[in-house]
Amino acid sequence: MNDRNRLFLTGLWLIVTLELRQRVRGVSWYVLLGVFMLLVGIVTFLLWLATSAWLSGGGGVFSTIIFFVLLLGTLVSPALSGNAINGDRDAGTLATTQVTLISTGQLVLGKFLAAWITALAFLAAALPFLIFAVVLGKVSLGTISVSVLVLAAELGVIAAVGVGLSGILSRPLFSIVLTYLMVAALSLGTLIAFALLGTATQQEATSVSYQVVESIYDEQTGKQSDIVCSTPETSTYNVPRFDYFWWILSANPYVVVADAAPGSFDAGGHPTDLFGQIAVGVRSAQVPPELYTEYNGCQEAANGYADRQFDSGPTPQEIYDGAVPSWFIGLFIHLLLGAGALTWAWRRTRTPATHLPSGSRIA
Repeated sequence: MNDRNRLFLTGLWLIVTLELRQRVRGVSWYVLLGVFMLLVGIVTFLLWLATSAWLSGGGGVFSTIIFFVLLLGTLVSPALSGNAINGDRDAGTLATTQVTLISTGQLVLGKFLAAWITALAFLAAALPFLIFAVVLGKVSLGTISVSVLVLAAELGVIAAVGVGLSGILSRPLFSIVLTYLMVAALSLGTLIAFALLGTATQQEATSVSYQVVESIYDEQTGKQSDIVCSTPETSTYNVPRFDYFWWILSANPYVVVADAAPGSFDAGGHPTDLFGQIAVGVRSAQVPPELYTEYNGCQEAANGYADRQFDSGPTPQEIYDGAVPSWFIGLFIHLLLGAGALTWAWRRTRTPATHLPSGSRIA
């Protein structure tokens, strides 16, 4: 490592440590972590009782805790990162930092890393309960490692968006609110867009059926002979095309975490945790609806209704295995969004500034 890289890392670490000291200086930070641990503990205990986890394993408990950490991260991280840069500008300390040897890149990246470490503290606080879920059994090493790594990446994306917007926008309140709106757009907006677009885009489906008009019934065999069949009865109806818009769900952070984790299924092909349930639901949206169905009641009557074969369709595991994974698409979109926000923040924060937004203070 040359001297230039060493100096860059030294300045970067200086910004990170200063930011972390400011965050943990007060009692409120520790109170927040304590409340979080209490909530996770209550949720874990209730899940342990409600799902009989001591018998069925801790897969459901583990996946729920992971989602709970992600939920709290999306609620807390925007407030902690959304004013990282413009908050210093309002306080008059940003210009003081910029006249030192600290570069704009060190400043932006340092604040991002501090915000990310702060978000990861919630994941660290949940570790005892995650370990408890693992001890209950039936949680694979792949599920543990992949879900935790993807969760950490998603928390980093939220921190990057918050810090980036704090450098792009001049008002702290506006950047915090916009960060919450971005998180809401990814978490809830993708679900709403998927449902509305899929419902609005419909296609006509056709159903054809043949019914028995007259026949002779044999009580011994249960079959019918001399069957007179009706003319085809055709009906049409509209079906939504959700398969056209399944890719929208790939941008949802909860879907990214669930779809990235290896699927866990029981002997009947049903998911054993919340990851699998969400992943199966998302991947089943890729399956196009049947636009033509035919029911031949005359053929069933001739073969005997006792020999009727009911097709229950593919199992959830078969749907899961036959669909295309989408988590890497969503993760790439999120990483691109976070990197773009930080890059834009660097361009708006670098000195000397050629243009400042109206009402912005210099020192």
